[in-house]
Amino acid sequence: MASFNKLKNVLMLAVDWILYGAGAADTCQVTVTQPRFQEADYSMHTVFLTCAFSASGCSSSPPQVLWFRFLTNKHEDLCTPGCTDQQKYKVHLLSGNNISLQINNLTVDDNAVYICGIAFSDSSSPRSKQAGDGTVLMKTEKQHSNGKLICMIIASSLLFLYSTAVFTLFVVYKKISSGRKIFQAIAQELQKQRYAEHCRQPDDLEDDTVYQNR
Repeated sequence: MASFNKLKNVLMLAVDWILYGAGAADTCQVTVTQPRFQEADYSMHTVFLTCAFSASGCSSSPPQVLWFRFLTNKHEDLCTPGCTDQQKYKVHLLSGNNISLQINNLTVDDNAVYICGIAFSDSSSPRSKQAGDGTVLMKTEKQHSNGKLICMIIASSLLFLYSTAVFTLFVVYKKISSGRKIFQAIAQELQKQRYAEHCRQPDDLEDDTVYQNR
């Protein structure tokens, strides 16, 4: 936090340097307010950062709007007041004393602290050039949705049921095949017994006939 406050003071000096040679409206006082945090969904490609200011004792001429970006141990000049990358950044003057910074082609690399500065160039008052506390922009990365997770669970369940059904059918088939083999063995044994009995019947009849003739 100390490094951020130190950097903010450096930015104010930069603002003073950019607007050097101001006029004599010494009673001009400016207050700048920004939202502390703004989150952007991973699907968003454009975001608008808002900034509001109030001016007291300043001239009626429109102020200059400055935007800076605070990264790790360094800052970048985005619009001072002209934007360094006009395709990436664009400043909008809204109704009243409201301003927005449009950021296009938004990626997670744009996550930073964005600072809005307001300066009345025709004033020499130290309060005529002020910067806000900054807005923390956070774009979330794409994550697996609950719908995809549910589909994966359903697919896994169906695969498990399919495997269980195949295994059950295999076991039943093995039991049926085993039963068939046992039944065939019994049938063959019965058939052998019947055939043996049929083969012995003529001898028995011959013995009876011989006994009667005697």
